[in-house]
Amino acid sequence: MRRERALKVDASLLPKQRKPIPHAFVLDAISTLSPYTRPMFGCLATYVKDKIVLILRDKPTNTADNGVWLATTQGHHQSLRREFPNMRSIQVLGKQVTGWQVLPVDAPDFESAALRACELVLAGDPRIGKIPGARTSKSGSKAAGRSSKQIKTSKRPASDRNRR
Repeated sequence: MRRERALKVDASLLPKQRKPIPHAFVLDAISTLSPYTRPMFGCLATYVKDKIVLILRDKPTNTADNGVWLATTQGHHQSLRREFPNMRSIQVLGKQVTGWQVLPVDAPDFESAALRACELVLAGDPRIGKIPGARTSKSGSKAAGRSSKQIKTSKRPASDRNRR
């Protein structure tokens, strides 16, 4: 009989465990638009083309903001609230009213409201979705926070650009 030895493996060498996708049914509902996601604020930001449309959040702390966040503006709050009576501003940012509105996971109509939001995204409703602004660094330079792939360069020769 051969004895099995327990191998000690350095945990840093193991692949990182991915968190489950919160509220994955939302991504299924808008899959025909080929959405892509990025981690943001410990949540999952959802983009369609060049717009951020939703953030999916399910965190064990500050659970009041768990649910589906809608990327919108204050000018659209009133009309969206008619469709989503349980929608409210997120609280985690500490502001009274924010552009980000949440369909809270603990609302009795959460799933139907989230699916209705997906229908609006699918229809291209202009009330949902924002083109993210350029990031700024502490020095105030907009280009400083961008990767080299995101920086647009001028087609004018350098000598012409320096004259202005």
